[in-house]
Amino acid sequence: MDASIQAASLRDVFKVQQRDIIAELLADKRSHNTRRAYARDLKDFFGSITEGLEPSPQLVSEFLKLERFTAIAMVLNYKQELIAKGLAEATVNRRLAAIKSLVKYAQKIGKCEWSLEEIEGERVQGYRDTSGVDVESYRKILAAVDRSTFAGKRNYALLLLLWSNVLRRGEVVKLNCCDFEPGEARLRIYGKGRGTQAEWVSLSAAVVMAIEEWLSTRGSCKPEEPLFIALDRVHWGHRLTGDGIYNLVKEAAIAAGIGKHMSPHRIRHSGITEALNLTDGDVRAVQKLSRHKNIQTLLLYDDSRRNMQKDISEKLTDAL
Repeated sequence: MDASIQAASLRDVFKVQQRDIIAELLADKRSHNTRRAYARDLKDFFGSITEGLEPSPQLVSEFLKLERFTAIAMVLNYKQELIAKGLAEATVNRRLAAIKSLVKYAQKIGKCEWSLEEIEGERVQGYRDTSGVDVESYRKILAAVDRSTFAGKRNYALLLLLWSNVLRRGEVVKLNCCDFEPGEARLRIYGKGRGTQAEWVSLSAAVVMAIEEWLSTRGSCKPEEPLFIALDRVHWGHRLTGDGIYNLVKEAAIAAGIGKHMSPHRIRHSGITEALNLTDGDVRAVQKLSRHKNIQTLLLYDDSRRNMQKDISEKLTDAL
């Protein structure tokens, strides 16, 4: 074989060996939040096992070449360190999931010959707090919005949408003007874990009217422009971010005198709980609204709403 061809082949092999597997893994994740969390968690893992080194392609490659039981022992020791620090079970499991995903991806591309399936996560009790605020409190939040102002029209439309359709913050962030169809009273959203697959949700007449009023005041809106925009001087006209929505909700609750800390997800909790109240606990119907894949999640809401444990405890006391 010609020497120049051999040299080129060796360079190609070297490039493959130096692949940035973490970068490839993160690029394979759709969710920005997942990418950010995995990058942080993998940095913590490699920093822990190497006393502070960054997870360079070379370091990751050396880890993936370890003997199977050595690697498993290393990850188990890391898990014990996390538990000893008092980290929440969900945090421990997320960090383990990041490491497992890295190894699984490396297996897929032929860079690792073992897995971490033997390592189990910590048992987590789902949704420890599904409480929100009652409808009277949320009515106060809406009433406190000054709808005569430009920002007030946007805030009212967004707050009413969050309550009535129990949307997730990430779903609202992705909304474009073309996703709103007032004539059909519906909104196209990209739900959690659905990637590029859209679904339509129906809107109440009040929500349609509130969004139309916001868009009318805003002026022309091209189809691919964001439905909700930032209004501060620095970011005017840019897509309203998740942090922007979070702060908007927090400030609206404070302005209304609501003592409980409010967030977009707590509004979702509130709306789901009230929906269960209005339907007398019809979890099947409310599942259409919340779009939970697992109905067991809604049963947790229903148990929290009714406080069944307290009722049974009262009956046991009365039986004495």
